[in-house]
Amino acid sequence: MSQNSTHGLGEFADTIFSFDQVSAAITVLAEEINTRLPSEPLLVLCLLNGGLVFTGQLLPHLTRPVELSYVHATRYHNNVAGAELRWISPQHADIQGKTILLCDDIFDEGKTLHAVYQQLLQQGARSVHCAVMTTKDHARKPADFRPEFSALTVPDRYVFGMGMDYSGLWRNAPGVFAVKGM
Repeated sequence: MSQNSTHGLGEFADTIFSFDQVSAAITVLAEEINTRLPSEPLLVLCLLNGGLVFTGQLLPHLTRPVELSYVHATRYHNNVAGAELRWISPQHADIQGKTILLCDDIFDEGKTLHAVYQQLLQQGARSVHCAVMTTKDHARKPADFRPEFSALTVPDRYVFGMGMDYSGLWRNAPGVFAVKGM
């Protein structure tokens, strides 16, 4: 099956970005990160589960020594609507005095990403930079927090694929898709 296959998703989902379009956007984003961040070693923290595919695609394009770890927090619990933030696993790397790139799948309302960002700073990170694969196009985001880096903008619909799930499934979908009617 080719990477441009829709895995039979056409029955209930619209293709927003193909696998090739997402990959190209991540490559461009990596070039921006390489240019804008200091060339010192970087601790990349993947925000699980959604940030896994994005982080994996981004890493080979970063042109500096990278340490990799993760943090696991969620508001969705395999549902399609967010709830209270639940910490499943804090970061496991030593963050004291480090420059961190926090990677996630989507910047929607920003509650999860912002909470993790604040915790990392409170725990002694020198600086925290946020990178997301997608930013949802709506006005419900906080006025005082935005990720520095975003590869793609998606419509205000329920999107999944490339690490983002639909009711706990389809993180493996090769592209970004939107559920029809949502």
